[in-house]
Amino acid sequence: MIMKYETVIGLEVHVELATESKIFCACSAKFGAEQNDHVCPACCGMPGMLPILNKRVVDLGMTAGMMLNCHINRETTFDKKSYYYPDLPCSYQTTQWFSPICVNGAVEIETSKGKKTIRIKQIHMEEDAGKLVHDDWTDSSFVDFNRTSVPLIEIVSQPDISSAEEAVAYLERIRTLLRFARVSDCRWEQGSMRCDVNLSIRPQGSEELGVRTEMKNMNSLSAIARAIDYEISRHIDAVENRAEGLVQETRRWDDVKGKSYAMRNKETAGDYRYFPDPNVMPVVIDDAWYERIKRSLPELPEVKKQRYIKELGLGEYDADQIVQSRAFCDVFEEAYEESHMAKEAANWLMSDCMTILNKKQYTTDMLAINGKALGQLVKLVAEDKVSRANGKKILAVMFEEDINPLQYAEENGLIMSNDTEGIEKIVREVIEADPKSVSDYKSGKEKALMALFGKCMKQLKGNCSPQVLKEILIGQINKQ
Repeated sequence: MIMKYETVIGLEVHVELATESKIFCACSAKFGAEQNDHVCPACCGMPGMLPILNKRVVDLGMTAGMMLNCHINRETTFDKKSYYYPDLPCSYQTTQWFSPICVNGAVEIETSKGKKTIRIKQIHMEEDAGKLVHDDWTDSSFVDFNRTSVPLIEIVSQPDISSAEEAVAYLERIRTLLRFARVSDCRWEQGSMRCDVNLSIRPQGSEELGVRTEMKNMNSLSAIARAIDYEISRHIDAVENRAEGLVQETRRWDDVKGKSYAMRNKETAGDYRYFPDPNVMPVVIDDAWYERIKRSLPELPEVKKQRYIKELGLGEYDADQIVQSRAFCDVFEEAYEESHMAKEAANWLMSDCMTILNKKQYTTDMLAINGKALGQLVKLVAEDKVSRANGKKILAVMFEEDINPLQYAEENGLIMSNDTEGIEKIVREVIEADPKSVSDYKSGKEKALMALFGKCMKQLKGNCSPQVLKEILIGQINKQ
């Protein structure tokens, strides 16, 4: 049944930009403040307040466009989009309609069916709306204006997507590129990346588009995939079985129930009564400004990956894992520059650093340790100057303080001991205190040796080469 139809999907991706302040005022754009703490008369829509454009927003808008292979309009303007919601204090949104900052882009995705290019119609800058907070206890709704006027870009794709798999691949690719360029943290769970799904079906081979529905403010990849699959089935059922009449409308996705519900009829561009905003002057991007942004673009993840494999000798898996995060790439490259040990530096990042990040509930892009210091630590452990266990202790401190690993190890007694006489003394004491384990090992129980080894290492506080300790331990046991 599904094979009789093809799905046509266009995505509108809203991304909050990584600025310190809002788009038209000096209020903080930081997430997580107390409700209505980051507000002022301007972003609350008080009469007489005039907007002042944040230049950093334009910088990041251009960066996003270049990362997504868009043409940058050298003269871009802002417009007013008129509609009323309780969380929109001005009763209009300042956005871009007539001359958006970026047009005609494209990204390449890869799915189980191979590679495909998804065209991007435009990227425009705009301000975010506030947030409605619903209180079920009192059956009331309140408005938090902290998010009002937080800067957004909206990335509008052409209707080139034909499945949930392609939609997810497209969103993942955009997220990777924007995070890599530090345009946004793109955190679904915080709402800094959200997606509207426009979907219709049509008979295979037809050029005529079917009735389009839109699902608003989707904020997880898994929910988007489920919602698309549900809507496809609903549309087909409506067409084939006349289960319901399809109308152009905006719908809400309930991920718990796994169903979509009608919210309102879908507006058209005419309903919004777009007109040029007289309070925000046109932005003219000269050659110097354009070139400055172009020079700031990072090396693409796939280019870094190939360089790590060919020049640094990393395996494909290791390289692929590192390039998932710009912060990981930066720390890795600094660590390699210091240590010239690519594999060892990669292991510390993907294993030990990830463990600490997970404990702190941080994302990989929140890694903020000194890469040069990590390289020094890698060398200390590789050269048996510091044990692996003590290296982990030093790494934990590096997450809290900017330290010199060697100096810290020396000051805290974490340097490996080369005093074989002292090691032998500790070993003899452990053996004498545990004759049963000695007897068990001699009778063929390898675990007994590990038990003795652990006791010795504890006495030595980890400041001993495991290989040296094992040789001394076996030698002393054989003398018994």
